[in-house]
Amino acid sequence: MARAYPAEDLDFVLAHTPAFFSRFGGARVLVTGGTGFIGSWLVQALQHANDTLAAGLELVVLTRDVARTRAQAGAVFERPDTQLIQADVGRALPPIGRFDLCIHAATDVGDPGRAGDPLQQYATIVDGTRRVLDLALTAGTRRLLLVSSGAIYGPQPPTLDGIAEDYAGAPNPLAPAQAYGNSKRMAEWLACAYTQQAGAGALEACIARIFAVVGPGLPFDGPFAAGNFIRDTLAGRPIVIQGDGRPQRSFLYMSDLCIWLLRMLDVGRAGDAYNVGGQHAVSIAELAHAVVAAAGTDTPIDIRGTADPTKSAPRYLPDTRKARSTLGLDDYTPLDLALRKTLAWTRAARAA
Repeated sequence: MARAYPAEDLDFVLAHTPAFFSRFGGARVLVTGGTGFIGSWLVQALQHANDTLAAGLELVVLTRDVARTRAQAGAVFERPDTQLIQADVGRALPPIGRFDLCIHAATDVGDPGRAGDPLQQYATIVDGTRRVLDLALTAGTRRLLLVSSGAIYGPQPPTLDGIAEDYAGAPNPLAPAQAYGNSKRMAEWLACAYTQQAGAGALEACIARIFAVVGPGLPFDGPFAAGNFIRDTLAGRPIVIQGDGRPQRSFLYMSDLCIWLLRMLDVGRAGDAYNVGGQHAVSIAELAHAVVAAAGTDTPIDIRGTADPTKSAPRYLPDTRKARSTLGLDDYTPLDLALRKTLAWTRAARAA
């Protein structure tokens, strides 16, 4: 992430979260994972609030390499309202001082190197979450948002149109390759246990379980179908789908995601979790065609798998009625517009 995200999108975030900035103006905010995809969007949204609303927020962002982060995104991380601290949540954390809010968005899902090491992934997610919670307790933190994942549910049964927060499924605990989902479950348990033991008026942790997203900055070499399709389309290569193209996803645009996460940090129920995602399902094949249409190209789409009519199409779809009804949220940006915005930003970033 070396380029600012669209100002119109950041304006849109602020227009839908006035209560957050009214309540927490002047707060000191710790962000872990602030140089990653989701974290960097939140950092820029908070900085935009400082620039346009005089919110007076002080941001503290952890990064494994301060020099590299500034070299890659100096316009974002060389600001008087943003302090970079060299630290890795997978190891002991340095003293940071008091902070009012914490967004714990450190994750490895987009890091192929760490994702291939299940024990390292566990250490970062589980041990890292405990270190951040310990730090928050001693720092007088009022609210903490744990960025989790729909991966905590394990495979979605074909009988479910969408997975709700009370679904009792889980990743296979005997499969080391499912370290990510199992570790996120443990991190959620830690957040709830710390909230309960801290007692009323102390640390309040809320959990966001994120499903599929799309937007500027989406990694193009990770486990993100939309990012891989955009990468291949812009490179003039065919989109190759190794499977049968039937798996289903729903997508939330990044400005919408920021609105959801800030609302949860603001008023989400402590010790509770909310699904975060779009409500309109598309197949992987439909997504590929939507990317090509948004790009205005004639990119060929090569679906190499053959559908088995005896098996249902795999789904990864959230039931988001809880967040919509209790927090007044919605997916505001339709998929075709989300893809056009992502493509336009990516083209501009490459041309710069």
